[in-house]
This record gives sequence, C-alpha cells and structure tokens, in this order.
Amino acid sequence: MSADVRERTVARPRSGRSLAAGLATMVGSAASNQVGAAVGAHAFGVIGPAGVVAVRQFVAAAVLLPVARPNLRRFTWAQWWPTLLLGLVFATMNLSLYTAVDRIGLGLAVTLEFLGPLAVALAGSRTRLDLACAVGAGVGVYVLVLPGGSSDWFGIGSGLLAAVCWAAYIVLNRMLGARLPGLQAPAAATTVSAVMYLPVVVALVLQDSWSWTAVAFAVGAGVLSSVVPYACDLVALRTVPPRFFGVVMSIHPVFAALAGLVLLGEVLAVHEWTGIAVVVAVNVVAVVAHRARSL
Repeated sequence: MSADVRERTVARPRSGRSLAAGLATMVGSAASNQVGAAVGAHAFGVIGPAGVVAVRQFVAAAVLLPVARPNLRRFTWAQWWPTLLLGLVFATMNLSLYTAVDRIGLGLAVTLEFLGPLAVALAGSRTRLDLACAVGAGVGVYVLVLPGGSSDWFGIGSGLLAAVCWAAYIVLNRMLGARLPGLQAPAAATTVSAVMYLPVVVALVLQDSWSWTAVAFAVGAGVLSSVVPYACDLVALRTVPPRFFGVVMSIHPVFAALAGLVLLGEVLAVHEWTGIAVVVAVNVVAVVAHRARSL
C-alpha cells in the first residue's frame, strides 16, 4: 500500500458530518488563536513578548496536564523525541510570532506566519487543484500585505521564523497524534516549553517588572492561543490530511486582521479586504473539493 493510499485511509473523514466537524474545529482554533494573540499584545508594554509567552506556556501546561495526565515515565524514545521537538517548536514559534506582532503588527505578522502551513500544503499536493488552492491562498496573502512593506527586517524575519515553526508544528502534531492518545502530546510538549521559559518568569519576578493587569492579559492569551488551539488542532489533524489542514489554516490572516481591527484598532485598507476575500474563496474551494474526494 502506497503512502498516499495509507494517508487517505487513515485521515479521510468517514462522513460529510465528520468533515464538517473537522472544519468547524479548525476554524474555531484559528479564531481563538488570533483573539488570544490580540489580547496578549496588550501586555507587551509591561512584560514584553517573552513574558507573555512564558505566562502563556505555564497556563497551557497547568490546564492540559491535569486533563491529559500523560505518564511521562512510560514514554518511549519514539514518543519522547517528537515531544521534545514539539516543545522547542512551541517555545520558538510563540516568541518569534509575538516579537513580530510587537514590531510589525498582528495582521502582517500572522500573514507571514501563514507561509508555514502554505508550504505544507504545497509540499503535500497530490492534484492540480490542491496546488491551485495553495497558490491561490498565497496570492490572497500577497494582496493582503502588498502596499504594507516594512523596513523592520528583524520583525519580518521573526514572522518568517514563526512560519517555519508552524510548518514543523503541523508535521509533529500529526505524528504525535498517532503515537500518544488524547491530549497527552500537547500537554507534554507544553510542559517542555514551560520549563524552557522558567528563567524568564524568574527574571520578571526578581526585577518586579510585571503587573496583575499584564499577567491577566497573558493568561487570557494562554487559554485562547495555547489551550484551545493545541487541543483543537490535534483533534483536527487526526481526521484530515496535513495538506488540507495547511490550506484551511489560511483563514488565520483573516481572523488576525479582524482581531487587529476590533481589539487593537488596526484599520484595514481596501487591498487588505481584497486579500481576505481571496483567502476565504480559496478555503471554500478546498473544502468542497476535499468533500467530493471523500464521498
């Protein structure tokens, strides 16, 4: 049996209802993630992006560990090495994204980050329509940011680093979803990431450079951008192939633009709304085509 046949056999939804549930899970994950990013941005001025990420990881671990209760002592090496890598990806992806948001804004930062799942969609393409959808999503992203070029290369580089991490997140999350039951994978990986950020928390406490308001915003970001998306994405990646997940995740720039408008006062230009329309249209085509192949 070929790898492609195995993927379709394992990942194909069993019915139109399961496909709709998977799609709703992914859309809910995207919306929660971007609202959480906007909420966390309100704490940058006090504890900085690293402080927000540190609190976010501890919140996620505090919620996921009691729920999933992974028995870390019984993990095999085949389970541990992708868990450790996923923890490193969490730590790097969140910090690079929040650094980009702080320097170039939520909409552009998330648009750059989206190049990660777009790359997964391109790499996993099996039909011309899959490739056309991925390219169409890329065109929508390009139109979204066309006149908004920035000279802040560090911010742009941080967004691109987040893109690389997001691509790795998709691959590792799907791998661990097959090797660990329930929510054990994100729970264990988030714990690894939280340990990495322990020095940041200690530094914030010792320097007294925090406030309860900033911590509250960071906690909100932890719930909305870590707990909810990690759980939703793991569930979704058990039922849909990575290329479909990557294309549908192009909805993230849309939610980022809306969250930036409503929560951060980032006003959208005409070209940005045009880019949003293109991205949404590509998602509709991708969903309809995937449903047709699943019947």
